[in-house]
Amino acid sequence: MAQRTYDSTRRRAKAARTRDDVLAAARRRFLEDGYVATTVAAIAGDAGTSVDTIYKAFGGKPGVLRAICDVALTGTGPVPAEERSDALQAGTRDPRVILRGFGRLTSEVSPLVSPLLLVLRDAAAVDADAAALRTDLDAQRLVRMTHNARNLAGAGHLRTDLSVEEAAQILWTYSSPELYELLVLRQAWSPEHLGRFVGEALIAALLGRERPRPKRGTPV
Repeated sequence: MAQRTYDSTRRRAKAARTRDDVLAAARRRFLEDGYVATTVAAIAGDAGTSVDTIYKAFGGKPGVLRAICDVALTGTGPVPAEERSDALQAGTRDPRVILRGFGRLTSEVSPLVSPLLLVLRDAAAVDADAAALRTDLDAQRLVRMTHNARNLAGAGHLRTDLSVEEAAQILWTYSSPELYELLVLRQAWSPEHLGRFVGEALIAALLGRERPRPKRGTPV
């Protein structure tokens, strides 16, 4: 029994190493060559494994890219970024602290996932599988942002004229790979600068109260 347990542990460890090697090789290929030009065979060759192994583990190229994005979204800390976000929202009553925390998480996660999502965006114009994956990942991100918006609304933090749906769309926009592309890749902002901007922009967009309409005849 001890020998069988040992063999099972070794197999799991080997499978985990192979998976990591595949994801690392695929990330390099996608970022250097693009999604369309990258083949499963090339990924397998770089990772030192077989094409069949990749298909069995990921179901093909879209599954590989989805897995890479899932890993990137966990961030760089020992606790996944999503869990840290939930803990932040549960642990403080100050919405400004929460939204600045969202900005810090953006500065951590965006450099990992946004370049991949931009590769996927470009491929979506010519590849149906890429287009379907992009649509699904965009929808997945909106679901997460809706969760965050509901938390803010439930705590009474949102502007009085803002619905949960609109707040989710604002959060979705500020977490988009397109914003990362515009400010970091094209304007050479640092990820930290982006994170600070996102935090303060969300505070202004989500928390500011409606301005009262001036009475007729009252100077503005």
